Amino acid sequence: MLPSQAHNRLEEIFRVLLPQNGLAVREEQLFLSHSMLDALFQNRIALCDAGVGIGKTYAYLAACILWQNASVNPQPIVISTSSVALQQAIIREYLPFLSRVLLENKMLRKSIRATIRKGKERFVCDQRLGIRLHAIRDKQKNAEQRKALLSLRTTVDLDTVPELSGFDRRQVCVPQACPKSCPRKACRYRQYLKKARSGEFAVQICNHNYLLADAIHRLRGLPPLLHDFGGLVADEAHKLPEAARQMTGQSFSLEDAEEFCAALSAEGYPYTAMQLKESCGALWDTLPPPDEDAERTAFHLTPKRESALRQICKVFSHALHRCAVSHILQHRLEEAGQLFRSLANSDRKKILYLDYDKDQIPTLCAASRKIPDFLDRALWEQKTPVLLTSGTLLAGGRFDRTEQVLGLSQNTRLQCFGAGSPFDYEKNCLLYLPELPPGIRMGGNPEVQYLAGQILRLVRATFGHTLALFPSYSLMGAVYHQLKDGFPFPLLAVWRNAQDVIRQFKEMGNAVLFAAGACWEGVDFPGDMVSSLILARLPFPVPDPLSEAEKEQYPSLQEYIQAVVVPEMQKKLRQGFGRAIRTETDTCVVSILDYRAAPGQRYHKAVLETLPNLRLTGKIEDVEDFIRAKKGPDYFMH
Repeated sequence: MLPSQAHNRLEEIFRVLLPQNGLAVREEQLFLSHSMLDALFQNRIALCDAGVGIGKTYAYLAACILWQNASVNPQPIVISTSSVALQQAIIREYLPFLSRVLLENKMLRKSIRATIRKGKERFVCDQRLGIRLHAIRDKQKNAEQRKALLSLRTTVDLDTVPELSGFDRRQVCVPQACPKSCPRKACRYRQYLKKARSGEFAVQICNHNYLLADAIHRLRGLPPLLHDFGGLVADEAHKLPEAARQMTGQSFSLEDAEEFCAALSAEGYPYTAMQLKESCGALWDTLPPPDEDAERTAFHLTPKRESALRQICKVFSHALHRCAVSHILQHRLEEAGQLFRSLANSDRKKILYLDYDKDQIPTLCAASRKIPDFLDRALWEQKTPVLLTSGTLLAGGRFDRTEQVLGLSQNTRLQCFGAGSPFDYEKNCLLYLPELPPGIRMGGNPEVQYLAGQILRLVRATFGHTLALFPSYSLMGAVYHQLKDGFPFPLLAVWRNAQDVIRQFKEMGNAVLFAAGACWEGVDFPGDMVSSLILARLPFPVPDPLSEAEKEQYPSLQEYIQAVVVPEMQKKLRQGFGRAIRTETDTCVVSILDYRAAPGQRYHKAVLETLPNLRLTGKIEDVEDFIRAKKGPDYFMH
């Protein structure tokens, strides 16, 4: 099939076949798919910014299928995502639907076969499952969890059994190294792996970490994890740099220390395990608690930390050179020992920091300073066509920041294009930018009182139905405590464990939800439940060791702010704004209460560059009029 024929078929798919099956024709989606198809035929690397509601998944799936069919020797496509939810949607909804439509219309000879590829810790080990079932045989156990364990006799994928407890999951998953007693031929995980690597699947789906692990294997001359592929799609591509940081960095937690101690004891070295436990305990006793909003803080040597680190290094050296441990444990000891030596020597080649979990327990981390270079070597030099897509690749109408962090700034195969959202924002959305009263600046109680007053006025004007996004948990908490007593609508706050509160908010209908952190993206509130989106402040990135290291590359603070800080704010602003309008019929007021966004202020232009064309107001009366005009009687009856 010639490229021109493929483009003609693409037109038929989106203008005729998909509308016959219930989907609307969207010119932006068709433009996106044509551009992606061109990139595949021309062996390009394409940065594809896709606006909210454009349907980018069908755009790249259709382009990939037609490109595969046009190839003389078609190879699999790899689709890499950040979230499990998107992987499941692709394999259970998008691909089966598209496959059926194309089969019925003679555009495919056989259905599209796909498989999800993921780490071994997500699959059940039959031997360990047998041991666990024997252990609970005569014990009292939650009936649902017992049923979940028993169901693993017929399913190998742990992710398909959400009722499984975290403890049971760790007990029955495939271990890092299989024991010699493993019945390899009968192992269901190995059977799955053999089938997944066979090449019979046209599409391999994985997360970014698995994609990068495969790339690292190939760079080191090790057996690849994925079957050889002819093209790559990286959806949620803005998450690739963070995945690369995880894959190339090193970390060590208290949980890791416990696992090392258990492994050393199991292999006959309980005294070494005890030494490791004591020295790690001494080091963790010296680590500071986090700042309220900081997830990361720089690691600095102190005399006590240096002493504890030297002792840990001695223990690791002894375990490596004096203990006859298994090959897999030896490899893990070498990696951990390298991290502790970097910390003890304040290695300037790496970024050394503490990462705090939701319980504020620190993990020791060392990150590479050359993530863009790694991505270039690992992915872009492989000469396969690549589609990188997301809703937040553009910042202020430019791809510069995304090109920089992905290592694509100098790549001659790169092409960039954006397709805007099909939604009518001028008609269905109002942007409220109030001016800050004289004498009030950010920080401290005056700002908290100002935000509380503005939010209360907006909530009354929109009859609840509000999502308020904050840049930090501390600011959110201060405003929440200012408002919680006597609030006119149900008021909920999402802390670091979100799902139950989000579910409760959706069920209430006219509640007000305060959120921070991960709720700026990936949370879907269609319909009237979010008819007012409030952004308390512009989401400038919080300084941390990683951003401080990047700042060192710029000759002046102003250049760093313009090249990094403002684009990162704009990208997150787009993510937050995307919570407002989720369907063609949604209507919403978006309020940015940061005075720096108001007309005539420092970042007003940067805000307008980021958002679609909107009607703009600074009057609360316009907010009230907009809601009355756009909402039906049922909206006001909760």
